[in-house]
Amino acid sequence: MDSTGTVRTADQNRALGLSTIAFTACFAVWTIFSIIGVAIKAELGLNDTEFGLLVATPILTGSVTRLFLGVWTEKYGGRLVFSVQMILTALATWALTLADSYIMYLIAALGIGLAGGSFIIGVAYVSRWYDAGRQGTALGIFGAGNVGAAVTKFVAPFVMVAFGWHGVAYAWAAGLAIMGVLFFLLAKDDPELVARRQSGVRAPSLAEQFAPLKNLQVWRFSLYYFFAFGAFVALALWLPHYLIDVYSVSVETAGMAAASFSLAASVFRAYGGKLSDQFGARKVMYWSLGFSTILLFMLSYPATDYVIQGRNGPIAFSTSMGFWPFVMLLFALGFFMSLGKAAVFKHIPVYYPQHVGAVGGLVGMIGGLGGFVLPIVFGTVLDLTGVYTSCFALLFLLVGAALVWMHFAIQMMEREAHGVSRDALPELAELDGFPLPETAGAPHTLEEWVPENAAFWQARGRRIARRNLWISIPALLLAFSVWMVWSMVVAKLPAIGFDFTTTQLFWLAALPGLSGATLRIFYSFMVPIFGGRLWTTLSTASLLLPAMGIGYAVQDAETPYLIFLVLALLCGLGGGNFASSMANIAFFFPKAEKGNALALNAGLGNLGVSVMQFLVPLVITMGVFGAMGGDPVTLEDGSQLWMQNAGFIWVPFILLSTVAAWLGMNDIADAKASFREQAIIFTRKHNWLMCILYTGTFGSFIGYSAGFPLLTRLAFPEVNALQFVFLGPLVGALSRAATGWVSDRFGGGRVTLWVFVAMIVAVFGVITSLGAGSFTAFFACFMALFFLTGVGNASTFQMIPAIMGREVPRLMPELDAAESRRQAERESAAIIAFTSAIAAYGAFFIPQAYGTSIAMTGSAVGALWGFLVFYVICLVLTWVYYARPGGLLHDIERGRGAAAAQPAE
Repeated sequence: MDSTGTVRTADQNRALGLSTIAFTACFAVWTIFSIIGVAIKAELGLNDTEFGLLVATPILTGSVTRLFLGVWTEKYGGRLVFSVQMILTALATWALTLADSYIMYLIAALGIGLAGGSFIIGVAYVSRWYDAGRQGTALGIFGAGNVGAAVTKFVAPFVMVAFGWHGVAYAWAAGLAIMGVLFFLLAKDDPELVARRQSGVRAPSLAEQFAPLKNLQVWRFSLYYFFAFGAFVALALWLPHYLIDVYSVSVETAGMAAASFSLAASVFRAYGGKLSDQFGARKVMYWSLGFSTILLFMLSYPATDYVIQGRNGPIAFSTSMGFWPFVMLLFALGFFMSLGKAAVFKHIPVYYPQHVGAVGGLVGMIGGLGGFVLPIVFGTVLDLTGVYTSCFALLFLLVGAALVWMHFAIQMMEREAHGVSRDALPELAELDGFPLPETAGAPHTLEEWVPENAAFWQARGRRIARRNLWISIPALLLAFSVWMVWSMVVAKLPAIGFDFTTTQLFWLAALPGLSGATLRIFYSFMVPIFGGRLWTTLSTASLLLPAMGIGYAVQDAETPYLIFLVLALLCGLGGGNFASSMANIAFFFPKAEKGNALALNAGLGNLGVSVMQFLVPLVITMGVFGAMGGDPVTLEDGSQLWMQNAGFIWVPFILLSTVAAWLGMNDIADAKASFREQAIIFTRKHNWLMCILYTGTFGSFIGYSAGFPLLTRLAFPEVNALQFVFLGPLVGALSRAATGWVSDRFGGGRVTLWVFVAMIVAVFGVITSLGAGSFTAFFACFMALFFLTGVGNASTFQMIPAIMGREVPRLMPELDAAESRRQAERESAAIIAFTSAIAAYGAFFIPQAYGTSIAMTGSAVGALWGFLVFYVICLVLTWVYYARPGGLLHDIERGRGAAAAQPAE
């Protein structure tokens, strides 16, 4: 319903003017702690972390309430909701003066945070007064009310000097209360609300308003706003404190300098809205994020002293940024952030015209949470590092991530819009002004891919599929190597001078599993969104971060434990790759060869664990990279270790694999799907059952691989475990690669059933050998376990396409044969990836279970009994749902078994 065509210009101006003034007043109150917080900090003797929490607390309320205030504005209208919100906030601001302890200040700050919710009320209210062609400009003008932060920084210091911080609170509360009353008296209900009341149409339900929030695009917009607005609020709160500490200026000078940033980040928002209407929101977002990346890099560089050994002796010099250059860079940063804020909210009314309140509320909430989270993180990072510019370094990483995601998302939209006349496309704010190609197909994209067609498969399909497989395998092998390299590094840290406790070492061994498993959940859905070629390239290149980080960190025995924790988490980037790699390869092969292809990809990829455990003990004993690799550590026995080679050795191979993926792999056009289309797997019962079964197989493999070296060293300290622990992952990886055909021939359900029977026996053998103190029996039983996990890894993945091939036609009978096949393939690929994500938590829980059991009982036996019970559960589930007579796979697997038993003709 378009009700803006009959609206008078005077009414539009009234709504926009009143909303902008009200928002300015609210924003001035919302950022009040940026000035009075300095006095409160001194009064209560707060540290940096406590101060960060205090100034961020109002941002929490303002952020969370945006989602609900946006929905209420859609339902009750902006005039009523805006007025009530301002009056309640004014009461909370007045109540601040009654607080007498830190806890009471925090509680009052929660109430003051209601001021931040005013933004989404105004967005939903103002957008209803203007058509799409003018919404960007109108919302930009309204958003310029952010200048309220500058008002606080300009005026509040002088009020505080004259009347104390209580005087600021009284004045700001009175002003906001007056504005709330005036808004209710002078504003009018928006035209859409009036039309709805006149027609008797009911207000949209909560479910209808929240429906768009499942779109990944909404969350991408939220990340942009997390930076553009959240970082703006965070810096507005943090800068006075920063400037006083770094440049030793007075509170008045700090307030004025910080106000220049707030001013630039506010008033130019109106200009950003105009630019978005004129040139397109896409271009403005590129300008905003791109220039912010450059400026934040400059701001994040700390003052540094250099000494160069010159021909005539040491040459000393230093670099630092003066006060006024710093202020000018801040002003420029604020300008580009203001453009970004306007561009984000230009997108929302275009894409979601009927859900501005809900979508804008979510985006505003995430952005506001940035203002809450970031000051706390700023204070914590400053306490940990002691580097003042660490706050800008953190924002540099954030804006870089937003820029990369935006660029690749737009590239995907261009590919999807390829070949379609622009007139036939929906209005895409992110493609405004971009010359879409209309003819030739995108390079490396397979427009036709029908592997089930025998003629196509023989003519060209098999060749292309195998090329992608053999490029994927080394990339996945490197990912596993980097993921599990920490298990070897951790075992050697005490020897090279790092004084970490056993509990700390187990945490370092377990964290790559935790982060890798968590990343797999997200990686599971990336291939259909970005394409297998692009995502494989990016995910492989990301391995450079932990590989190089390890190489540098282990060279200094003073490296803090925190750095090692971060590097352990970054190693999880390698673990995440498995989910996307398996999903990608699953699209290339027909059902008859899918099990073997996935087994080769996974099995030879899993081989990376064994390769790592074999290679690392060798390379750390020699100077592989010469002087470039750094100096060795001399041990007590006189031998030398180049522990840095454990990370550096992978760097050249990662670079080669990244180039190979970019040049040699393909995307499949039919494999593209949004997150919403893939999310149907969360409603499939068998997705969750297979998560449990695959945790029993792959979760065991990767968990045992991560914990085996350390467990062996602790249980049998007289044995040099690092010489042969690579054999376990080697056996597991090779058994997976070599036994995929068994499941293709006899059925994955049958094979999985017997795998769990054998694993129960093997775990019991490990428990018995530990009790007897027999290393030989312990090692033999663990080798059997590794072998069985490999067989089970292949068999469980073979089950998934067979299960969905039966379930999709039953659950979606309206699909024709071709559509049903594509749907089954899409769901199978997503389930394969998602189950791998859940199972990967084994890399965290198994080492942690060992550590907990040892801490509580002095032995790992308790953890092993827990694993045995879990395998019994997996055995029962496999029998009940898949392998018993009447089970989902029993009939087709019985047919396979009968066919396999027949002599060849």
